[in-house]
Amino acid sequence: MGDRTMRDAVIVDVVRTPFGRRDGSLSHWHPVDLAAETLSALIDRTGIDPGVVDDVIMGCVMQVGEQGTNIARNAVLAAEWPEHIPGTTVDRQCGSSQQAVHFAAQGVMAGAYDVVVASGVEVMTRIPMGASTADGRYGFPFGPSVSSRYADRGGLVPQGESAEMIADRWDISREEMDAYGLRSQQRAAVATAEGRFEHEIIAVSGDDGEAVKRDGGIRETSAEALARLAPSFRTEAEGGRVTAGNASQITDGAASALIMSAERAAELGVVPRARFVDFAVLGDDPQLMLTANIPATRRVLERAGLTLDDIDRFEVNEAFASAVIAWLREVGSADPTLIDRVNVNGGAIALGHPLGASGTRLIASLLNELERIEGRYGLQVMCEGGGMANALILERIDA
Repeated sequence: MGDRTMRDAVIVDVVRTPFGRRDGSLSHWHPVDLAAETLSALIDRTGIDPGVVDDVIMGCVMQVGEQGTNIARNAVLAAEWPEHIPGTTVDRQCGSSQQAVHFAAQGVMAGAYDVVVASGVEVMTRIPMGASTADGRYGFPFGPSVSSRYADRGGLVPQGESAEMIADRWDISREEMDAYGLRSQQRAAVATAEGRFEHEIIAVSGDDGEAVKRDGGIRETSAEALARLAPSFRTEAEGGRVTAGNASQITDGAASALIMSAERAAELGVVPRARFVDFAVLGDDPQLMLTANIPATRRVLERAGLTLDDIDRFEVNEAFASAVIAWLREVGSADPTLIDRVNVNGGAIALGHPLGASGTRLIASLLNELERIEGRYGLQVMCEGGGMANALILERIDA
């Protein structure tokens, strides 16, 4: 092998399906076929020959049943791409397709790939959360060693309880969490009305056969309506604050990004939209679970030699309002205006969180928003099951 120098990895395009509510407009889609729709859309929009793609890396959390047996490869075949194109499926919980993006871009930068697609999919109506554990038929994911490590703290807990524990730790009120949830809905409604998602969403057929191109989770609500919702994980007597109105929605959807070297983009005659600046992935307390987005943000900024002031837009996954509010308090403690640059078009509370697809969806929303405002840098971070987080920084080309 000859000497290889580090190359720029660029995004040529990124698309997603609309996100459908559970039992809603996309619930009839087989996950393989829904993912294949986004692969095909990349080819339709860029005009490249799919045969030049070196690999497809796809995030998916519940890799069982219709989403089992390496859904990435199955989606390649469903899209009728050449049979020589391989695919692999990765699981970093909620950040699975963001990790797919990291792997794809890092492979290009290292010279292992020239052209690669990073994708994600989750049809949660058909393959619900927890399906991969088969109700304990084949045991449970935490073995005796993991369980004993955290036994003196009450053991590891589900994400909803982690969200409540974060609210406890940072003294976040129900009212503050509801206000954040309302803001997400309002911002998503405005963004949809103004067509800000038009360039990232591809139309797919709904359950009635009509084309769908709008997210199904956006609701017209109010602070009073959100206040009436019952807590989802703790009772009111136990001080429960997490509700369906301040947590992400169970959703169906898929997304894909076309990533390549800047040199290969020039050879293929396609115009890149952004380049990858840097990446970080970190773990944190798995009992709190959703707090690693805080140190991951600090790490990626440090690696890139940038500050919060350099970042024009942030996408912080809204798994729960408490996780984003804690992030804002820790990362933006010296800047109360930071929220004006965070999730400006709403987030998973309004748009939904199809687990394996969300990381690539955030890339789409971040890039389109940078282009809309003619910004330069965008930062994306996702908290993940097991107490992890992925973070990355993009730079819009020609910024």
